[in-house]
Amino acid sequence: MAGAGNDPGGLTLDIQVVPRASRAAVGPWVGDRLRVAVTAPPVDGAANAAVIETLASAFGVRKAAVAILRGERGRRKTVRIAGVTRAALDALVESGGSGARRG
Repeated sequence: MAGAGNDPGGLTLDIQVVPRASRAAVGPWVGDRLRVAVTAPPVDGAANAAVIETLASAFGVRKAAVAILRGERGRRKTVRIAGVTRAALDALVESGGSGARRG
């Protein structure tokens, strides 16, 4: 899992986005990137907003805690999730990933 690393106060993560999926989900790993499926199309920032919502829901943090650092216009992105540790990521992936929880 070379695509993830702890930084002070959070986790930096390389992801591979799958827009227009049948359901939102996090995982599994695709090479060194974590797969994040979202139902939104890649139009007018809809998929980016869905990625933020999906990751926030999967890790149990507020949407404001998730930021896209690189790749806003592509499927390969680097995100930072504040308040999340590598252990939380490992637990999420080991549990088989996560469908996004609806609040």
